[in-house]
Amino acid sequence: MGFEGEKREEEEGVVMANDFFWSYTDEPHASRRRQILSHYPQIKQLFGPDPFAFLKISMVVLLQLWTAIFLRDASWLKILIVAYFFGSFLNHNLFLAIHELSHNLAFSTPVYNRWLGIFANLPIGVPMSVTFQKYHLEHHRFQGVDGIDMDIPSLAEAHVVKNAIAKSIWIILQLFFYALRPLFLKPKPPGMWEFANLIIQLSLDGVMVYFWGWKSFAYLILSTFVGGGMHPMAGHFISEHYVFKPEQETYSYYGPLNLMTWSVGYHNEHHDFPRIPGSKLYKVKEIAPEYYENLESYKSWSQVIYMYIMDRTVGPFSRMKRKLSTKTDKKSG
Repeated sequence: MGFEGEKREEEEGVVMANDFFWSYTDEPHASRRRQILSHYPQIKQLFGPDPFAFLKISMVVLLQLWTAIFLRDASWLKILIVAYFFGSFLNHNLFLAIHELSHNLAFSTPVYNRWLGIFANLPIGVPMSVTFQKYHLEHHRFQGVDGIDMDIPSLAEAHVVKNAIAKSIWIILQLFFYALRPLFLKPKPPGMWEFANLIIQLSLDGVMVYFWGWKSFAYLILSTFVGGGMHPMAGHFISEHYVFKPEQETYSYYGPLNLMTWSVGYHNEHHDFPRIPGSKLYKVKEIAPEYYENLESYKSWSQVIYMYIMDRTVGPFSRMKRKLSTKTDKKSG
């Protein structure tokens, strides 16, 4: 495969990681895409927007906003319970809807996807849709590339998060790391769309507080926070690219939560074919099973979180990295 394993040190009989996995080959998805299409050209028929995306997003947005209004006079304990066991699933669904929209998979016209992303952002409470798209597309074009792929933890995170307690705290706060990491490591100047996202989001937040009070707004923020932390759906943040098997860089999840997460669990399939909407990704594996059946995969995101916390050899360093090559740079352009 052309990678160098982690540098490790023995500490009290336990092998500890102290560097990333470094690969000296290109990311695996472009070459696998070419191979699959050469054998199964009919997969191209799956490309294109999901015609039901707008309806699905609208239903979740309206349901979550209605729930926030309904809880305006509820106790804080009830708000926390509903946020964890209900609102978290809705807001995480919307976060992954924004992921879908970052690939323009709701409309053929990109600007419509951007407006829908801003709309999907509303119950999340914090503006992130437009900025997410900028960094996420780089994650696809430059997967694992040092200094470009902001999906990879920083050296500071990796050196601090070294034991089960630190990993548990890191998972609870991983949305903060996910959001703030690019601002410190690779800041991008905001543009018109970021300001539109900010103004519309703050307007909704202000309306929520003015008409229905702080509890309604707090419910939305709590739903976002707990849904991105120690939560079954948040297991995908770890399962997608954290290396549990050194020969493999991307991992899929084939479990029931795909129904609520735009099938983001089909992550090898998604990186192989980012132009296929989540609703059709399962068909890729059905058409070309031999390319995926021998890859390591998961059936439980909760189990992935548990494995990540308890395995003392796994942590933020358990990611594949590579240097930017001229070949990679040309392909991305």
